[in-house]
Amino acid sequence: MKEELVIDVSGMTKRFGDRTVVNKIDLQVQKGEIYGFLGPNGSGKTTFIRMLCGLLRADEGSGTCLGHDVIKESEIVKRQVGYMTQRFSFYEDLSIAENLDFVARVYGLRNRREAVQESLERLGLKERQQQLAGALSGGWKQRMALSACLIHQPKLLLLDEPTAGVDPKARRDFWEQIQDLAAQGLTVLITTHYMDEAERCNRLAYIAYGNLLIRGAVDEVIAYTHLKTWSVSGPDLPQLAHELRGRPGVEQAVAFGNLLHISGSDPGALDAAIAPFRKQGYEWVQVQSGLEDAFIHLMDASQDNYSS
Repeated sequence: MKEELVIDVSGMTKRFGDRTVVNKIDLQVQKGEIYGFLGPNGSGKTTFIRMLCGLLRADEGSGTCLGHDVIKESEIVKRQVGYMTQRFSFYEDLSIAENLDFVARVYGLRNRREAVQESLERLGLKERQQQLAGALSGGWKQRMALSACLIHQPKLLLLDEPTAGVDPKARRDFWEQIQDLAAQGLTVLITTHYMDEAERCNRLAYIAYGNLLIRGAVDEVIAYTHLKTWSVSGPDLPQLAHELRGRPGVEQAVAFGNLLHISGSDPGALDAAIAPFRKQGYEWVQVQSGLEDAFIHLMDASQDNYSS
């Protein structure tokens, strides 16, 4: 049986003046999938999300979101999507319950009061419902924003760096909620800079300065970079890193606690670069390259489009 595609778009392009910020991107996301959208700041991730949910009109491209044409039926798409922006965008002088009631009014929900109460209970906000939004911690603001996104029972969640600035426990709680929602059939497209969060996604897409470079499962993204990584322990690792950086074949020399990770995509050149240091009291072990290694490699290999 063919999987149902909630997002199925091709050639999505957006320009601002002479600058192309999203360049002919194709993306397919299946129902119930948690799809991670990665890339450095300014790479067009937010612009792409806004085109999907009808807040921006694409200059080129076509396809469907929730079975509706992303260009011609954007108003229908808007009402079936929950969009959580990077910044907290609610009234800080209103309570949690008042903010949720306002969102319910915007969507024209007939059973508004019931929807608000259900939304409060779903994410554990009932005891805090009279607290002013402006007095909430980052984690509780995040929870309230997610609750507002869900109040109209959307079929797709678009989450733009939703855990930025919150503590590790709040991030973990948030992801447990997202995984529960996905298990119930809700589809999630999420942008993040946290590699541990990216590893929780079913599939990933990496966008760099408007261009989609790679997509697939975590292991497929890592394999795409063809990186070889050595872990080294020993004396004065900062000095070792300084000596290795810039040598042919060495693309990364990054501290990981009491270890140093040395990576490169040309195995022969990398081995030649580290050879002089293999007998100086250091212990070298080849390790599996991680998603962060792949992320940095892709970012370093990408060309900024700011002036293009």
